[in-house]
Amino acid sequence: MSARTTLAALAACVALITLSGCAVTRDQSTVGAYIDDTAITTSVKARFVDNKDVDASAISVETLNGTVLLSGFAKNATEKVRAEEIARAVKGVKSVKNEIVLRG
Repeated sequence: MSARTTLAALAACVALITLSGCAVTRDQSTVGAYIDDTAITTSVKARFVDNKDVDASAISVETLNGTVLLSGFAKNATEKVRAEEIARAVKGVKSVKNEIVLRG
């Protein structure tokens, strides 16, 4: 399953780059920074899918200049903390802003 997830993440990354035309957006200064941020986002999402403790469909991931923003909903505090740990472990992540809300 890991190879399949990696292949899906790679396909998503290529699609994002192709569809955007390699445009630099927001505060990114170079196309390289945009590609790095896209790769980080894709990697975090893929790791969420591989992890049984995190509901990948309930948590959104955005990356800007190496800072990952997590938002969405978690079933409990453990899921929220685990999502942040996973994001921090991805290569290239400088910091993580965890704005995940607990369902209650």
